[in-house]
Amino acid sequence: MTDSAANPNPAFDYTPPDDPLDIIHVDEAIIVLNKPAGLLSVPGKAAHLADCLMARVAAAFPTALLVHRLDMDTSGVMVFGLTPHAQRHLNLQFEKRQMKKTYIARVWGEVDQEEGEIDLPLCVDWPNRPRQHVNWEIGKPAQTSWRRVKIEDGTTRMRLYPKTGRSHQLRVHMLEIGHPILGDPFYAIGAAREFPRLMLHAESLKLRHPDSGMGMLFRAAVPF
Repeated sequence: MTDSAANPNPAFDYTPPDDPLDIIHVDEAIIVLNKPAGLLSVPGKAAHLADCLMARVAAAFPTALLVHRLDMDTSGVMVFGLTPHAQRHLNLQFEKRQMKKTYIARVWGEVDQEEGEIDLPLCVDWPNRPRQHVNWEIGKPAQTSWRRVKIEDGTTRMRLYPKTGRSHQLRVHMLEIGHPILGDPFYAIGAAREFPRLMLHAESLKLRHPDSGMGMLFRAAVPF
């Protein structure tokens, strides 16, 4: 999933949080962090979009290498490689869908079912990029499993399990089942949009350590 705000528009109001690095785990091969909402994963194309998690991590850990991204508005667990071998190994786990990712979201409305599957192909909506949309002709496969956690004041807390990693996948899939994620600046409208942040958080990431092969599970507490 790529950053949604990495564009050169100087009018874009980018005011990332000035939080210190929230390190969940670090060893000789990997570093795992909790990315705050409002911070780009990688730099944008303009000078005012240079501040990002990648830059902050590299300042403290000069050998850090990018493995994956979260949208600017999404918080939660991200892993970086600290060696070329670790980066290649982690990238391969993503490509083979061996990484297990879990997200928590609050969505608009009360979801009736306890769980479900979404299988809708996605591609960029070019006239409105970086928005994505469902396209059965040229869209790339995108699958998400979900489970209802609880109803909260006319909204629903959901646990989401993406099987693929398309840009804005969870945001579009929730929109398509009639329950946009609260606070989403691209896909929510009306009262569903009037929240202080996008209510989407990468809660956990399960991977195999690049050196030992040991299974590891990392979590970040949900901030909403």
